[in-house]
Amino acid sequence: MLESLFGTPIIEKILFFLEVNKKCYPSQLKEVFQNPLYSFQRALARLEKGGIVVSFREGKTLVYQFNPRYPFLPELEAFLLKAYSFFPEDIRKKYYEPIVRKRPRRQGKPL
Repeated sequence: MLESLFGTPIIEKILFFLEVNKKCYPSQLKEVFQNPLYSFQRALARLEKGGIVVSFREGKTLVYQFNPRYPFLPELEAFLLKAYSFFPEDIRKKYYEPIVRKRPRRQGKPL
């Protein structure tokens, strides 16, 4: 949809995924979109070099999120939300909607 604006369809997927889910890691994107891992790693490195995203470690996993210090972040997020509203419902649910819990529920924790 906006790949000509962002340069590659991979960056478009990453930005929309981050807008909806707030953080991600490369292998998660690989599983969701069924593209090569290297494509996501390279695109995330490019976005990080541009200051749009930042990375941090959660255990051994390198996690990415939007850089809160990026000067155009409010405008970028507003643009992404507006564009996301035009996505078909099936595409939203298949790729972008928040995914189910990955960790098991603590034993004995009430529902």
